[in-house]
Amino acid sequence: MKRTFFYPLVTLLLLTGSGLVSAQSRKSAPSSTKLTQYVDPFIGTSFHGHVFMGANVPFGAVQLGPSQMSKGWDWCSGYHYSDSLLIGFAHTHLSGTGIGDLGDILIMPTTGPVKVTKGTSKDSQSGYASRFAHADETARPGYYSVNLKRYSIKAELTATERVGVHRYTFPKSSDAHIVIDLQEGIGDIPTETHLEKKNDTTLVGYRYSRGWARDQRLYFAIVFAKPIQKVALYDDQKPVEGNTVTAKHAKGVVSFATQAGEKVAIKVGISPVSPDNALANIRAEVPHWNFDQVAADADAAWNKELGKVVVKTADKDRLKTFYTALYHTMIAPSIFNDHNGDYVGADKKLHQNAPFTNLTTFSLWDTYRAANPLFTLLQPKRVNDMVGSMLAIYQQQGKLPIWHLVGNETNTMPGNSAIPIVADAYLKGFTGFDANLAFEAMKASAMRDERGLKFVKAQGYIPGDSLVESVAQGLEYAIDDWAIAQVAKKLGKTDDYAYFSKRAKAYQFYFDPVTRFMRGRISDNERRTPFSPLVARHMKDDFAEGNAWQYTWLVPHDVEGLMTLLGGEKAFTQKLDSLFVVQGDMGGEASNDITGLIGQYAHGNEPSHHITYLYAYVGQPWKTADKVRYILDSLYAPKPDGLCGNEDVGQMSAWYVFSALGFYPVNPANGAYVFGSPVFDEVTMRLANGKTFHINVVNNGKANRYIKRITLDGKPYTRSYLLHQTLVNGGNLTIEMSDKPSTTWGVATTDRPKSVY
Repeated sequence: MKRTFFYPLVTLLLLTGSGLVSAQSRKSAPSSTKLTQYVDPFIGTSFHGHVFMGANVPFGAVQLGPSQMSKGWDWCSGYHYSDSLLIGFAHTHLSGTGIGDLGDILIMPTTGPVKVTKGTSKDSQSGYASRFAHADETARPGYYSVNLKRYSIKAELTATERVGVHRYTFPKSSDAHIVIDLQEGIGDIPTETHLEKKNDTTLVGYRYSRGWARDQRLYFAIVFAKPIQKVALYDDQKPVEGNTVTAKHAKGVVSFATQAGEKVAIKVGISPVSPDNALANIRAEVPHWNFDQVAADADAAWNKELGKVVVKTADKDRLKTFYTALYHTMIAPSIFNDHNGDYVGADKKLHQNAPFTNLTTFSLWDTYRAANPLFTLLQPKRVNDMVGSMLAIYQQQGKLPIWHLVGNETNTMPGNSAIPIVADAYLKGFTGFDANLAFEAMKASAMRDERGLKFVKAQGYIPGDSLVESVAQGLEYAIDDWAIAQVAKKLGKTDDYAYFSKRAKAYQFYFDPVTRFMRGRISDNERRTPFSPLVARHMKDDFAEGNAWQYTWLVPHDVEGLMTLLGGEKAFTQKLDSLFVVQGDMGGEASNDITGLIGQYAHGNEPSHHITYLYAYVGQPWKTADKVRYILDSLYAPKPDGLCGNEDVGQMSAWYVFSALGFYPVNPANGAYVFGSPVFDEVTMRLANGKTFHINVVNNGKANRYIKRITLDGKPYTRSYLLHQTLVNGGNLTIEMSDKPSTTWGVATTDRPKSVY
């Protein structure tokens, strides 16, 4: 997803000489029982991966990591592998987005003359920035460290859900400092910031900012173990007398002297509600000063989540790619409430005692396709929290979230993609939310007039001259409407089922029978001209980060209907074959997100993610196997540029997780997974209901990418799909692979996937 909205741009703290052991180096091998040893957080930090680098716990509110001097699209997370200039360590970051924001509460350790600005790329010595080398970095789940060359300071970071813990090892210095810069963020501008010395061990404050999230409000508390004897406050670069400063660019410098090797530690709690709640979060989550224990607990939390899927293979690179992908799916959605349950909602009001953990960072246009279906398998409790959060957002802003960030609706990307997520949870039997409220929220969101919906209601399609990305918007709405219809059917709402089923066919309005592509429609009798199925014009044409070749397939809810439009199975298959080989120039205005190209198939962007699996619908699963195995082997790799596009808050990695296991949710809300080409010898999925689903892959190998036969609990299984309920019931699946396509498995019409089961 690319939207590129960047806005212009203590004498003693904690002397931890009491035997704290330095954190484990990246070069040391962790215990073989720990799956975290296979996670490499550097994967995706280069090219356009935009992943978060730093320390966090699964779905935590804190993402504590380095922020770099450079700004721009490839620094949406604050860090890019190509950069070697750090400006400090911030407590909130995005992962894999196409827009930058957050980067709140920046802290930088320094020595020498006090600097309260970061400097410039050309003259970093004019500020507090420091160079670093990748050889001096260590990154693993829940822990990050780096040596700051300029100051000879070793920085170490770890985290709990709402608290970031810093440990800095200083050289001998009479001028050592901790700089707190509330001006700095990623892609936003501060509107008001506040910093005050609350007592001899604590600084508190807030940072209000405007960026992608138009009104972000984050509160914090910074706690030191020993009394602060010298702190200077600044309004930008102007010193301020007293113990408090409120300004657009509030800053503080805590100064002290250090002995060689002296360790200085800090705890920073964050809160969406108040500094007092931030302090309470610290007391609840890190009541001690044992940095290594916090890091060990973070590692254990990650290992617990990764251990829900245990895979076996002799290919260590495959293990690293898989477990890093699984790790990436659990950075967000992120917690957005305090330890006591308090949060501030989309209505800017305080909400207490919510029956769910409130979450934010909902990149729904991306994640509804595979990341959220993956959560229904591996994170059932959090699925209820996610849906609960979305329903609360509906009650607070009158519609389900589109792309919600720290209590703000950004309205980014086409469609109402919370709808298939809520529908999927309900249809799969989740009961941790009010089903009637869920249907009300879905229907109300689909019946608004905004973002082209008034045209959908009035004439069935969105005219291309009414708003940009009209085809993308309309196709996404059709998917959403199909999901509403299925929920209506299950609830016995006959009229709603009929109405939304009709709207779910709206993709037919955009299909041009002359060119045989989805194409912008100006009126009942006029199509978009000029038209090229190859050309893409970012945020200027009828598609969102894609072209007609890619968007023609965006009908995952009614593949049979699309097949009919294209002229039947043979014509459908021929056009699908062509997608993967056709070459052409997309033009100079194409989105940078259209990456990972195989012909015109673009794996680097989400609308293409289901397409390789469509061959199963025409009884040719071996073609799916060919394409999927190629993508697994060629477009993912255990190296910094190992992602071919934006991580997009877990979706790019969720595709890999599902596909490496051997199946994928083509239709994100119908409870079915279509088989592809498994790459592991064994898989054990440990389900929340206490059951396990075990997959044994026989004759697995690089050449043996085709499924020959399958048995489920010892009985022949001829279908080329697997139902969610079958999987969560537990069982033993044996898949026999071959180097030749099967002429029987998955071929019969009765064995093919379908839209409704």
